[in-house]
Amino acid sequence: MARQCHACRRNLADFHHADPTLSKYLTSWAKLKSARENRLCARHQRSLTRAVKRARYLALLPYVNR
Repeated sequence: MARQCHACRRNLADFHHADPTLSKYLTSWAKLKSARENRLCARHQRSLTRAVKRARYLALLPYVNR
């Protein structure tokens, strides 16, 4: 039996760029973790990617941690 992603289990439609928990999906160098590491399905991984890119553009998340 395949695991269901945690966003599907919580009935989360999409990630939002202002969500303060977005940083938990990033590595220590502020790179986006893979879907396997995040345990997300393809739909939610794409949504997460868009939200992180928007948050970076709005300066809510850093592009690079040094």
